[in-house]
Amino acid sequence: MQAMCSFIGVLDNGAASLSQEALQTLHAAQHVIAGSRLLEIMADDISHAQHYDLTGRLKQVPGWIEAALAKNQDVAVLATGDPLCHGIAGFLAGKLDKSRLRILPNLSTIQLAFAELKLPWHTARIVSVHSKDAGEWQRGATPEHNLYELAQRCRQHDLLAILTSPDNTPARIARMLQIEGMADRFQVAIAALLTQPEQQVSGWLSCAEAAKSDYPDPNVVILKRTTPQPFPVLFGLPDDSFSQRKPEKGLITKREVRAVSLARMQLTRRSIVWDIGAGSGSVGLEAARLCSEGHVFAIEKNTDDIANVEQNQAAWGISNYSFMHGKAPQFLDTWPDPDAVFIGGSGGELVELIALCLGRLRPAGWLVMNFVTLENLSTAVETLKQLGADWDVCQIQASRSSPILAMHRMQAENPVWIVSATHSLQPISSGHDEH
Repeated sequence: MQAMCSFIGVLDNGAASLSQEALQTLHAAQHVIAGSRLLEIMADDISHAQHYDLTGRLKQVPGWIEAALAKNQDVAVLATGDPLCHGIAGFLAGKLDKSRLRILPNLSTIQLAFAELKLPWHTARIVSVHSKDAGEWQRGATPEHNLYELAQRCRQHDLLAILTSPDNTPARIARMLQIEGMADRFQVAIAALLTQPEQQVSGWLSCAEAAKSDYPDPNVVILKRTTPQPFPVLFGLPDDSFSQRKPEKGLITKREVRAVSLARMQLTRRSIVWDIGAGSGSVGLEAARLCSEGHVFAIEKNTDDIANVEQNQAAWGISNYSFMHGKAPQFLDTWPDPDAVFIGGSGGELVELIALCLGRLRPAGWLVMNFVTLENLSTAVETLKQLGADWDVCQIQASRSSPILAMHRMQAENPVWIVSATHSLQPISSGHDEH
């Protein structure tokens, strides 16, 4: 009979949580793979088998399994709850021969937590914050932070179930909500040591209370929205809704130009966007709303704009946006390759920036630039020609109604040239690298 690798869901009350089938499968296995905590919990029931501690050694697990199956020896991989719910089976299933795999799920800790709270959970969004510790959350953190996905999901869902880690504790999650200005929108419940005699399930706490909590690991956090979920305008916000520097007119990309520029950037919900010369942040912040599963990296050199960008980001409740104070191309080498780039100001480095951005732009990506001077327009077009890019220019000159006595007249805004460019769709002549 062909040996199998069985993924067995276990709860913290050990063998008592297993079905007869799961228990028989475990006792028949010659190799048992699990984290150190489950190996300890199940010690009495796996003493017959060879043990492998996967803690910190996840990449070695497929090799262990394949070696055992090659000897026609059964393997049991233990996971907490349901191995396919943010569990090891989801990671390994694509790396092994599925015909040699079997999944024996248990109740998930999420199910148990909701059961204790007597709360339906079919609408809950599940988020895991298990990964290498990235420290406390900070506004503007990038997708590499292990609380990043949670920050985004909290803005989109009314009910969340969070699989925590020893580092990303309920208190740290509550502090993240405070930093992001969402503390008043959620109640927090914490379920710890489920199925164990020491089980602890809190009532509904405020974020301020949860931020001071100290619950044992393992635990599950449930977030329940207390206020109706907002459905913000995605783009096209009035100019005066943004904090901005105001000499004669606000230093902001005007709404009509902003709308066309965003349209030309061809954004998807997962786009990575660069905003160079962010100014008040209006283009980048609206791009961040459109790219709900993407991220915007912005840079601005003018000190007077820094507070405005930070205020606008906080006011509009946007987490997928990282802002740097500096002059491009500073910091750009640390950013991931973009799907779209917006240049609103070049700081005199226009030729270099165009070449750099086109060189880093992902396939089918777009570079969009706004100009109000003939000199910069000419420089941009000549640079794009030399680089062999596909480009076009659109001039926008909006006029807005303005009261005059008891009537209205049309008052013209300054004309703006919108230059859009992408990688050449035609073979590039020798001397230029293809993108």
